[in-house]
Amino acid sequence: MGTDVDAFLRRVAQELRPRTNQSADVLLRRIRSELPDPSLDEDIAALVSEETTGHVAAFLDVLEHGIDTTEFTAPPQAAEVARRYARIGVPITTLLRAYRLGHLGLLHMMQAEIPRFTDDPELINTAAMRLMEAGFAYVDRGSAHVVAAYQEERDRRLQHRLLLTNEASLRIGSTLDVGRTAQELTDVCTEDFAALVTVDLLDSVLDDEGEGAQTPTDPPLLRRVAQRSVSGESPVESPVAEGRTHTYPTGSEPARALATGRAGLLHAAQASHFPSALLLPLLARGDTLGLVQFFRDESAPPFDEDDLLLAQEIAARAAVSIDNARRYTHERSTALTLQRSLLPPHAVEQSAVVAAARYLPSGSRAGVGGDWYDVIPLSGARVALVVGDVVGRGLHAAATMGRLRTAVRAFADIDLMPDELLTHLDDVVIRLQREEAREDGELSATCLYAVYDPVSRLCSLASAGHVVPALATPAVPGGGDRAPQSARFLDMPIGPPLGLGGLPFETAQFELPAGSLLALYTDGLIQRRAQDVDAARTTLCDVLGRAPGAPKEVCDRLLAALLAGRPADDVALLVAHTLALDPGRVATLDLPSDPAAVSGARRFTSETLSAWGLEDLAFGTELMVSELVTNAIRYGKPPIRLRLIRQSSLTCEVFDANATAPHLRRARTFDEGGRGLLLVAQLAERWGTRHGREGKVIWAEQALPR
Repeated sequence: MGTDVDAFLRRVAQELRPRTNQSADVLLRRIRSELPDPSLDEDIAALVSEETTGHVAAFLDVLEHGIDTTEFTAPPQAAEVARRYARIGVPITTLLRAYRLGHLGLLHMMQAEIPRFTDDPELINTAAMRLMEAGFAYVDRGSAHVVAAYQEERDRRLQHRLLLTNEASLRIGSTLDVGRTAQELTDVCTEDFAALVTVDLLDSVLDDEGEGAQTPTDPPLLRRVAQRSVSGESPVESPVAEGRTHTYPTGSEPARALATGRAGLLHAAQASHFPSALLLPLLARGDTLGLVQFFRDESAPPFDEDDLLLAQEIAARAAVSIDNARRYTHERSTALTLQRSLLPPHAVEQSAVVAAARYLPSGSRAGVGGDWYDVIPLSGARVALVVGDVVGRGLHAAATMGRLRTAVRAFADIDLMPDELLTHLDDVVIRLQREEAREDGELSATCLYAVYDPVSRLCSLASAGHVVPALATPAVPGGGDRAPQSARFLDMPIGPPLGLGGLPFETAQFELPAGSLLALYTDGLIQRRAQDVDAARTTLCDVLGRAPGAPKEVCDRLLAALLAGRPADDVALLVAHTLALDPGRVATLDLPSDPAAVSGARRFTSETLSAWGLEDLAFGTELMVSELVTNAIRYGKPPIRLRLIRQSSLTCEVFDANATAPHLRRARTFDEGGRGLLLVAQLAERWGTRHGREGKVIWAEQALPR
């Protein structure tokens, strides 16, 4: 009977083979009637039709040629259909159900044909059983092939998604720049995920004042910060140009996504002229920053739920990076604005030096530092040159810099020696440490304070942990700005940084020829990761000593030679061209410690002012000289010296060897003294006392007549 059944089924298969295509169409109609259509495109539908025809032909081959089902291989279209289903996200259960329905329909169709070939009940029953046995074996073997192809494609897609996620995490947020971060998002996702990616940020987010993004308005105003298509060029499909502001109509899908904060998966007409799109709000720290949109054209399968999950993960990471960049940009801008507001806005009028300065903020993620410089006019035609650096970054460093700069100006106003000034500044830093009780390390700073006197041409300097300045002196004294220079670093002691306390500072003095160039700077100018410090110091001296020109030119040359691009650390640079006061503008008289010398001092003052053409100032100046010389003779110690200086103002100075400073007091009605300094204070624009190693100087300044 077995041979008869095999022969019978072979005959049935031969009879049905001419109707293979017709049978396949019947099966497809039956499958689609019982299984909802998974919205397949034309290519997949055609492939499914070929697969069904292939299965009918293959099963007829099994019956006609007696092929062992364990050696059976499914038609190649079956594996391709499985892969296509995997790509578009059709569940494997749907695929297997369609597979079983198709084969069950084929068995029913063949069972219905058997009675046409015999009326033997036993043969019909045996043939049906053999047919069912072969059919189930065929389905099992074919299903295994289909599942393997489906899972292989799913694994490949999963691996691709993991790679894309990893690539996104590595490439998105490489800088703290909002535009660059958004562009990195579009670059990554157009390589093998979407045909077009656009990134819109709320204009209120880009212009907000820092603490958080503002609530979107309706309709929200957005700015297109980045967009890219698969070609890498500006996408012609996008109606909005990069950098332009725009709005989405109220009720549109993008507007709805922004308002609700929920992602959207769109197909066909919902995604404009693109077959498929993903809309994802950019959310970070509870704020809506904007919207990223992914589009696919007809050349790729439409987005599915898995694609949406992948895009949400990438967008979430990008949103955090964009928010970090936005916050960093705001804090950096605030710190830079604060710092620039605390630096000298313009050159201070004085006659001791011609100075120029530059400040360059760092280009690193660390933020703005606490570098500063200052030029402070002092009494007696002198000037103080200051450069400092607060350790740390950001708003705190900039604010601390402002406090220290204010303290330096206050100490300079009382004419402290450089080492004494740094000692007081060290106390200020220690007090700040105690007040702030900082947990992120001690507050610290470095500072270089220099005082230049154009009369004596002496420069007195002290350093609190700061790099030593460079000096270029003219080869020919008085040779002018363009004279060749000999440059070197000053050999001076460097004290401890500010904030350590209990350690001394030391003042060094150098006599500078007129026309010298003194360069004060912070360590960011010469200390770089890819640059040797000794080589940088050599370059600094070479540039400073090469026909320097005006200080502005020297600043530009130094920065060009030592810095390639934006510096990794802040840089403050101060270059001063020293001047010498013409001896004809200084008049000095040594006085004996005798009250009778007061009249000689008055006469000397009158004659000097007459020679200078300043007779209009003679009366008031003689009164001030009389009072200052009288105080020096009465309360001071010899030697006593009177000095008149004519520069931008007229300065009277009286020196004596007593370190005790006078002070203003209110004289009572019948007091015979106590009104001298009050008179000086009324006649002078400014007056004060400065102390030196050998005594003190009381000085008073008056404005020159126009």
